[in-house]
Parts: sequence; structure tokens; C-alpha cells
Amino acid sequence: MQTNAPVLEMRNISKRFGATQALDSVSLQLFPGEVHTLLGENGAGKSTLIKIITGIYQPDTGEILLDGQPIQIGNSAQAQHHGIAAIYQEPMIFPDLTVAENIFISHQGRGALVDWGGMYQEAEDILERLGVHLDVRSQARGLTLASQQTVEIAKSLSLKTRVLIMDEPTASLSVYEVDQLFNLVRNLREQGVAILFISHRLEEVFEISDYITIFRDGRLISSRPVAEVNTESAIRDMVGRDVHSFFAKSGAERGEMLLSVRGLTREGVFEDIHFDVHLGEVLGFAGLVGSGRTDVALALFGIEPADEGEIIFDGQRVDIRAPDQATRLGIAYVPEDRREQGLVLQMSIAANITLPVLRRYLTRLGIVRQQAEQATAERYRQQLSIRTNSVQLQASKLSGGNQQKVVLSKWLHTEPRLLILDEPTRGIDVGAKAEVHTIIDDLAKRGLAIILISSDLPEVLAMSDRVLVMREGKQMGIFEHDDATEERVIGAAMGQGVQA
Repeated sequence: MQTNAPVLEMRNISKRFGATQALDSVSLQLFPGEVHTLLGENGAGKSTLIKIITGIYQPDTGEILLDGQPIQIGNSAQAQHHGIAAIYQEPMIFPDLTVAENIFISHQGRGALVDWGGMYQEAEDILERLGVHLDVRSQARGLTLASQQTVEIAKSLSLKTRVLIMDEPTASLSVYEVDQLFNLVRNLREQGVAILFISHRLEEVFEISDYITIFRDGRLISSRPVAEVNTESAIRDMVGRDVHSFFAKSGAERGEMLLSVRGLTREGVFEDIHFDVHLGEVLGFAGLVGSGRTDVALALFGIEPADEGEIIFDGQRVDIRAPDQATRLGIAYVPEDRREQGLVLQMSIAANITLPVLRRYLTRLGIVRQQAEQATAERYRQQLSIRTNSVQLQASKLSGGNQQKVVLSKWLHTEPRLLILDEPTRGIDVGAKAEVHTIIDDLAKRGLAIILISSDLPEVLAMSDRVLVMREGKQMGIFEHDDATEERVIGAAMGQGVQA
């Protein structure tokens, strides 16, 4: 367990990316023989800190100390030299190399000749220290994900690692495999390795942790022994923001049911999803990154169709296999990545807005009726307050918020009845975010049915009439607006207080 002196210490670390303060003077101590868990919502700063510790990023201010002495970590090789290693959700395994070769792949200066017998024996010794038996001479191709994680841990031990960062290592493991991994973690702890553990699964956090630190919005909120933390206090520290500081819906009248989904399943991605959406309603989709929210949207829009289940749209059962079919039905999808998936950046604003229904603007000879196209774009420019002097301006020249308004215009022009919005305010400033919220509210009041997918929890709570929570491809519950508190929603997203 913990000794009196930390092996690694971060003091007052800050990091800014443009207008975003990713870390704001955070400090952290890692002790030998301790599992120290780092918790926080998406965007809390966890990944940025990990990248600073491993030399991928350099801090703007602050210092890193190893055994009490300041050090510089300029790259991953320097981190490795200092005894710092990281393993991630997806192991970095070379499938055509043997287990032993994967364990020693990061070693340098071993010479041109390899002592194969010695390497195999050393690999077996390391695995024995972990209490694991693997055939070190076999190819890694056939290893399970859990065994691949074991090889990654063995690799770190071969490098004499003193600090091991484990970033979501259990995300793709079964319950049995998690138990195996935790046995390895306890073994490492007994050997004096300091472990920084990151997970969104609270039940695992309380099982394996000695100490818990919580980040929120790039700041350190709390850092306490696990005995002083419970589920409620952890969630409160993680979310801790005032929902009322965000724009709230004005309350559109809910109309008739437009969409009914029953048992929607895409094998290996999501399963048994069921919900209804009414005209004039905003149904929020909440959950951690990778929970399957976007995958459900892609199925509804026909990009990645479901394997099983029933979709009833406007009273008729439909089998949506392609986006053009979804568009004809009256479904529109605003994707998460507006620059890569939502816009053709080299085209004008007007051309982007009319693109999904371009046929309406073509003459018999296939020539675009530019005057009509421009008039349509001008109408949307005024309605959505797109800040530009000309709709002939290239979309690439607009700010992020105005680009998002162009994407909205593009899909509103298809005259949808159901609008799916995937992270509609990601990467735009506070003022533009409020404008997008106003647009969403106005669309709901006009009778559109809206599915709002957002990782910004206060946003999805403030804007939604009901909130559907997903976790690892499963539906964890649907909360009415008044019941959808931050604590309940993030608790469900982390597997606490599950409601089917």
C-alpha cells in the first residue's frame, strides 16, 4: 500500500487548446502500491492529463516530479525511460508476432542477435509473476481481448514500469475477464507499482480503488481515499453544474406519436432498444461516449441498418435500409462531425443547403437554377441568423456555429417530420450554442419530432421532454423531464439505479 513519498507527482498542471482550458492548475500524487482512480465526465480533462504524463502533450504551466525531482517528459520514449507506461481500451498487439515478441517489442539496444531461449524464459517469468499462463511461443493473433491486456501489462513489467496508466481497460471485457484483469491489478499493487486507473464503471471503481480523484471541466474537484467516497458523492462531484444556467425549453405541446421503435438491435452494437417520439417532442439521448447513441441514429437514418426490431413511422411499419429512403419518409439526420460529414466545405453555403434536394433546382438539361437556389439559401440565412453577407461564400469560411446553422438549414430544407440532431452544439461557443437551442425549441413548437443526442448533460436535460439513457449498447431507462436529474441520468449511464 501507500508509502510516505509519491513516486510521481503533478503540480499545478495547466493546458489550453485555443479557447478551451483543458486543464486548470490540477495536482495529483501517485504512490507506490496504490490504485488511484481518476473520474470525470467526457471532456473533464482526464485524457489531457494522461497525454501530458506520457509525453504526448506538454503542459503550459506546472511541473512533474519523479521521486521528488522535477523531470521533463518530451515524448513517449522519455516516459518509458522514467518507468511510465500506459495501456488502453484497445491493446496495441502485433498479431503476427509471438506473445514473447510482443512483450519485448518496445525494448531497444538488444543487439542484432536475439537470445530466443532467454527471451522466452524471461517472458514466462514475467507472466508467472502475474499468476498467468500463456504460451509465449504462440502467435498473439488468437488471444482473447483479456489475454491481450495481460500481454500489455507484461510488456510494462518487462520495462521495469513504476507507474502504470490504465485507460478504460475493462470497456470491452466480460465480467469474468474483468475479474481476471483485477487480479492482475492487485498483483501489480502488491509489487509496488503505482496505478492510475480510469473507468466510467463506478462499481469497478469502488472494487479496485484505494484513492479517487474527480475532475470536472478541467479542474480538480475532490481527491479522497475510497472509504470517504460513495456513489452519490462521486456523481455529485462529477456533474456538479447548475442546469438552470443553460437554456431551457419553453414547453411545446406534445402531439401524436410519429415514431415507435420496438426491439431494435444491431448485433454487437446495440440491442433491444424501444421508445416512442411524438410530434412537438424532444427526446434526448444520454450516455457516455461509446454507449451506442449514435449507432441507433445511424440505424434510423439507414446508414447502418438494424438487424432486428420494428420501426413504425407515421403509423406504418417501415424497413429503412438507406438514407434516401429515410429522407423520403421525412427523417433528417444532422451528424456529429459537421466538417467531415455535414458539409462540403469547398462549396458555397447555398449549394450545401440545397444539396439533399438538388433535383428540385435542376433544369431539364441538368443545369442548376442558381437564382432559385440562392433565394432558398437567403431565406434560411435570415431564419437561422447565419452570419454572412453572401450565401455564395464557401462554407469553410464560416465559424463553427454558423457552419452548424448551414447543416441545420440543409436538412430542414428537406421538410422533415423527424429531425435527429447528433451533438448539435459540440465545438461552438456559448453564444452560438444558445442560438442553436433557440432553433431547436422553435422547431419543436412548430411540431417537429426531435431526437437530441448530446454528451453535454446539462444541455440534454434542459432541452428534452424525456431522456433515454444508454450504456454499452443497452437501454438503461427513460426519464420524464422532471425526473431526469443529472445524478439519476449519469448514474444510469454508469450502471447505477438501472430502470428498464
